[in-house]
Amino acid sequence: MSRRVRDIDANQDLISEGDSPEDVHLILEGFAVRYKLTTQGRRQILAYMIAGDFCDVHVTLLRRMDHGIRTLRPSRVVRISPGTLLEILERQPAIARAIWLCGLVDEATQREWLVNVGQRSAPQRIAHLFCEMHVRMGIVGLTSNGSFELPLTQEELGDTMGLSNVHVNRSLKELRESELVTLRNGQIVISDVDRLKAFSGFDPSYLHLERTAPFAPADTDIA
Repeated sequence: MSRRVRDIDANQDLISEGDSPEDVHLILEGFAVRYKLTTQGRRQILAYMIAGDFCDVHVTLLRRMDHGIRTLRPSRVVRISPGTLLEILERQPAIARAIWLCGLVDEATQREWLVNVGQRSAPQRIAHLFCEMHVRMGIVGLTSNGSFELPLTQEELGDTMGLSNVHVNRSLKELRESELVTLRNGQIVISDVDRLKAFSGFDPSYLHLERTAPFAPADTDIA
């Protein structure tokens, strides 16, 4: 599956809205987003993809893409043909079950993002996202002492949260002044994860961590 590895620069589309999809993309390293553009050119970021994430495993069933997938930092990506993927799913039921579970978690995460944008205050939205990424990155070994790299500009964070740059700036300032989050050279530092969870109302149950816990590093906190 990993023979067709490509190194992709930052800010490059893996596939664009309107394209005819031919392959499934799997992120090995880096950071990518799923997004849509309005007719006025405004962007809404719909999902983040980190190491180990498929970019829409069922996308080859579509005749035309209804969204785009774009790298935000240099990434290593595998392109998997539909035939290869189908063969693996038929021969490896455990992998088929894992991919099915990934799809269900993606749907649950999308629902949680909708609640986040629609029902939480701006600082809570951002704090909730930081909690989610702390958990997801911890599962794949990308956190260290409560910190992790989140390569987002304020504009990209605004495109995720439905906020203006000014509102994002104010919300980050509030989180810093409340000593909930520290930003250091592109690193998110959370000194008290439980306090940030309580502030944002974060409940990781939608990530269904009990299904992935046996494969997590021994020192990963998934509670």
